[in-house]
Amino acid sequence: MRHFPAFLDLQGRTVLLLGAGEALAAKATLLRAAGAELREAPRFDHALLEGCAMAVAAGAPEADLAALHAACMARGLPVNVVDRPEFCSFITPAIITREGITIGVSTGGAAPVLARLIRQKIEAVLPPLLGRVAALGAKFQAAVRARIPSLPARRAFLERALTGTPADLALSGRQQEAEAAFARLLENAEAAPRGFVQLVGAGPGAADLLTLRALRALGEADVIVHDRLVSAEVLDLARRDARRIFVGKRRAQHCVPQEGINTLLIELAREGLRVVRLKGGDPFIFGRGGEEAQALAEAGIPFEVVPGVTAALGCAAQAGIPLTHRDAARMLTFVTGHTRDGRLDLDFAALARPGQTLAIYMGLTTLPELRDGLAREGFDLRTPAALIERGGSPRQRELRGTLTELVARAPAWAGDGPVLLLLGEAVAHGALPARAEAAFA
Repeated sequence: MRHFPAFLDLQGRTVLLLGAGEALAAKATLLRAAGAELREAPRFDHALLEGCAMAVAAGAPEADLAALHAACMARGLPVNVVDRPEFCSFITPAIITREGITIGVSTGGAAPVLARLIRQKIEAVLPPLLGRVAALGAKFQAAVRARIPSLPARRAFLERALTGTPADLALSGRQQEAEAAFARLLENAEAAPRGFVQLVGAGPGAADLLTLRALRALGEADVIVHDRLVSAEVLDLARRDARRIFVGKRRAQHCVPQEGINTLLIELAREGLRVVRLKGGDPFIFGRGGEEAQALAEAGIPFEVVPGVTAALGCAAQAGIPLTHRDAARMLTFVTGHTRDGRLDLDFAALARPGQTLAIYMGLTTLPELRDGLAREGFDLRTPAALIERGGSPRQRELRGTLTELVARAPAWAGDGPVLLLLGEAVAHGALPARAEAAFA
């Protein structure tokens, strides 16, 4: 982010407009709407900057534009010269307004037309009377603070009020009824915060594979407890002021032991916080979400589980591999290749049965043991297989071959990302998706 977004209070303050033309006239309209007092001049003189809060220019001679920029930088005044980024210390975004609500969209000056197109999309989905909802919050701001001193509890109340019945009434133009509904809700609000935990699946890594419920949870969380498989792109979708706690684990290397994570979730919830336990993939598929849910239930902490796209689905989809296929596999088995107490304790006889696809999580380091165990039960080691690293993310890569070939080639191929093994005849029926082919061309 090159430019820091900010909203300036220009009520009653002087702004210099230097130059002439339609572009400057458009800026003048916006500045007047913001309450600024305009000082207009066709040519630059240093005296024009006395008492100014900022300067905007367009359509003036080149020498004047350069002089204005230099003088503003020397004085520490914000300056914007339309379509001349080298003469700007700030840029103006595409603006959406709704009676007290202002939204700015910026591309950093790189593509103003794109910013305008994004603005149009946002305009299309925002209700015309959205500002009336903001007016509700402003009218009751002091009363809400007095009634609910706890910040987490206050935030939770406002989320209910500004998305519930009071907001619906305001959006339909029934402002008096909206205020009455808000007042009733506030009268019955709990002053003490109530903690809540959401066990949320972050999916395989790509931010646009999050569910809508997961996205909403990230936007409401006070604290996010996340593991190492959660991508930075997903974390960027969380509320900016949410506290982030990393509890990542690798094989035999636990930043925080599972018992410590369970305790942490309980303690945070008892502080009255809304907690998101963000886990790669799905919380209940080899994510130890079941253990965390049990610990929360035993502690009397309310919680919910938000499922995510598990690694097998993300890997297979992006690699174009069908997990089931009428000619090859009518059963799908999820398996962990992670050892417990140094032993790979699996029912190899069941895994060696034909007509199924095996999706083996965390099996890279135990590939030789997997091969040997399957071979003992008569499994054909020439069966098609694929190792997929960082599946479902933009960094996905694959190694394909027979199980025998993958065991031999995997040590030199493997990187530092999570790896899934897909094993079965269905792997041979896969085709690279058209979108991926275009990307790799």
